[in-house]
Amino acid sequence: MDRPDDAVTAFYLDNVDGEWQENGFYVGVCPFCKENGRNKAGKLAILLNRESFFHGYFRCLSKCVPGGFPYWFASLAECDQTTVPGYNPDRDLSSQLPDYPVANINSEVLSYHDRLADHLLDFFSEREITPRDLQEMQIGFNGRYITYPYTQADGNCYSIRCVHPEKVDDYFWHGDERFSRDPFHVFNVQDFERCTDGAMFLCEGEENLLVLKHLGYPGVAVPFYHNFETLAAARFENISTVFLVTKNSVESDAAARELAARIGYKVRLLRWPAGTPRGYSLVDLARDKKKKVGQAVSTMIRTSNAFSPFSSPEREYSRFIQRLTGRSDSAYTSLLSGFERLDTALEGVHGINVIGGAPKVGKSAFAIQVASQMAEKGIPVLYYDFENGRQQVYQRILSRLSRVSVSDMARNDLPEEQLKSLDNGRQRLKRMLQNFRVLNDRQVTPELMRRHIDFIRHENRSNYTTVVIDSLHKLPFKDLAERRTGIDAWLRQLESIRDEMQVSFLVISELSRGDQKAYTEEPHLGIFKGSGDIEYSADNAMVLFEPLSTADQEEEERTMTLWVVASREHSPGPVAEYKLDYPYWGFIERPMA
Repeated sequence: MDRPDDAVTAFYLDNVDGEWQENGFYVGVCPFCKENGRNKAGKLAILLNRESFFHGYFRCLSKCVPGGFPYWFASLAECDQTTVPGYNPDRDLSSQLPDYPVANINSEVLSYHDRLADHLLDFFSEREITPRDLQEMQIGFNGRYITYPYTQADGNCYSIRCVHPEKVDDYFWHGDERFSRDPFHVFNVQDFERCTDGAMFLCEGEENLLVLKHLGYPGVAVPFYHNFETLAAARFENISTVFLVTKNSVESDAAARELAARIGYKVRLLRWPAGTPRGYSLVDLARDKKKKVGQAVSTMIRTSNAFSPFSSPEREYSRFIQRLTGRSDSAYTSLLSGFERLDTALEGVHGINVIGGAPKVGKSAFAIQVASQMAEKGIPVLYYDFENGRQQVYQRILSRLSRVSVSDMARNDLPEEQLKSLDNGRQRLKRMLQNFRVLNDRQVTPELMRRHIDFIRHENRSNYTTVVIDSLHKLPFKDLAERRTGIDAWLRQLESIRDEMQVSFLVISELSRGDQKAYTEEPHLGIFKGSGDIEYSADNAMVLFEPLSTADQEEEERTMTLWVVASREHSPGPVAEYKLDYPYWGFIERPMA
């Protein structure tokens, strides 16, 4: 036949005389059985399916030697190491071994194995674990506890974990206590070397590894999920793929994910189907599925997820379609400011909207009005106020709702009509506060903001939230010297929150004085103060501009113009005029003159 086009297959065909079987298995006479005292040589099965994660994995069906990948085969067969696929002359696995003591407890391991009674064999048989599996792993019994020998990389055992058959929390370590701690509490640690440049399992619990060993898979185990925390990622540097399987629990899953994050892309997490009982494990699966457990594990392997910084293509597409469809639902389209011309110009309040203006032009009053109008329509709104204080924010809202000035609210001699109007405004404010939160915490962080958003979304059962920040330049930074970089860092965080959590932002920004040291320039993007990143981060950048000709007018005559100076999706230019609704802390929108 033609020479195979992959080095792993070619390596085995050069060293094993065999025949091809179904599913990509190449089977020949085991060259190691006689060397290990077997009167009759067993079969050596090698998986040579390039589509499999275990391509190149060999094992003796008589279990005369532990299975492994080409590097381990070459070690057993005393082949020239330079012929091993992926040979690395700089890799010396023996140099990684620590200094081991002279004394060991190998004889005790053998004596415990010889004491396995029939009731223990039945105990393991219920879990699809055979006497041959127990012999391979040298599992034993000391009269009360099952003994799991933690044989080290040098082939000797210095510590045994003794576990009660029916009470997994009833256990103790026997032997040299140094080897019951990190980094030695890895069961079947020798498979690290055997699986060089191949795939292996990492399990929670020795029994679960026994199930996998019975099915012919290589792997290691730790006693409990919390042992993942101290497992060094460097131990897996020579492994190509790590299948990580735990018991079905939130704690185990969290520990597995933390370890996977440290190891990286080569980890694949095996997931339990929805509805699986808490604490369920491979042992339970074997007890339930019996002879079909191998098929169930194969399915888990095929459907396992690579631990990746990227979401799966299926998840990406699903999320894209959901958000695309969501743009037409009522919850999305109801994200309106309450100003008709502004909502027409921007198609609602979506993304990051930065609004600038000169001092005392009414930026806060404008933002408070938008926020309260949205909250009255049932939209969850968080208002981060670093300018006015919670009491002033509420007073201004109440004044606008009731048409009673803040100064008149304290009077005891209000006419009946105004009292009724004030009472009506209070009722509207009270209802609105179900959806509106004012926060004055000057120690707010992006993570804390995310928690606030999660809370108000959950409380209001809404997929969308509006966040108002008054103002960008008052957000907390480490120190004033870092103000510019701090503002830009916050904008990066707002972008992330916008994308991850479907949040709309209305962010107030200060403006720079122009060449005349005044705020008289026609609005443009370059007049925003302290951040060059606004032009990159803002979906819409706006300026509330007061023409110089009206600045000296009486308060009730003052009129501002709102300009869109830059937008990702909409045309720039003036939107509308906003006449100050004095003294009620609001604005009245009018068409451009």
